[in-house]
Amino acid sequence: MKGLRNSLVLIVALVAIWQGLYWWVGDIALASPLATFAYTAKLFASESFDTRVIDTLRAFAIAYTLSVVIGLIVGFWLGFDRLSGDTLEPMIVSVYAVPKLTLYPILLLAFGLGLSAKVAFGVLHGVIPIILFTLSAVHNTKPILIKTGRVLNLSRSQMVRWILFPAAIPEIFTGLRVGFALTLIGSLLAEMFASQRGLGYLLMNGIGLHNVELIMSVTLVIVVFAFAVSSLLLYIDQRLHRHA
Repeated sequence: MKGLRNSLVLIVALVAIWQGLYWWVGDIALASPLATFAYTAKLFASESFDTRVIDTLRAFAIAYTLSVVIGLIVGFWLGFDRLSGDTLEPMIVSVYAVPKLTLYPILLLAFGLGLSAKVAFGVLHGVIPIILFTLSAVHNTKPILIKTGRVLNLSRSQMVRWILFPAAIPEIFTGLRVGFALTLIGSLLAEMFASQRGLGYLLMNGIGLHNVELIMSVTLVIVVFAFAVSSLLLYIDQRLHRHA
């Protein structure tokens, strides 16, 4: 209840700041909250906008699913195999430090324009944090739990399923939460720079036409979606850490 109250206070404060900025800079750079809400309602009334939202959600859903699956598999492997983890972790961190936009031309050559490139760019952003958080979670598992599994002669898959995963789930979920945000950013960036579909393309189209209301409305839709899901994931994350 307290978290909901804080969220409402934050929303009201942001809308108030938004309105204040609109009064300050004028409609050449910003649309007012009321005008943006009205334009957003008009967008949702059009069938083409629903299609663009679905295109973005499809690309993001596929990218995030792949990021989670690959991230967990690689993270558990590197966490379970100390030698591989100690060898490859610095390399993964170095790759993650590379600006992702510099790799986009390579992805375009490999995947072309369309859904595949958007998914690949989303995975590129989201998978590495999940790998690193999972690896760290496995490394931080209490040694007594690992010894217990070995005493019980558990196989590697059984060790992961019955010991490592339950013990590491709070930290892993933090990685999933971070991976969600970064995968969404990657998918939208891909739509902005090399796509003719989705919200990212619509946003770039609005920038090119200097359609302030369109820019603000699309941004509002993206921010509301990201804020709602991130808040839910943060709530679950906090409960997991509280009961860990």
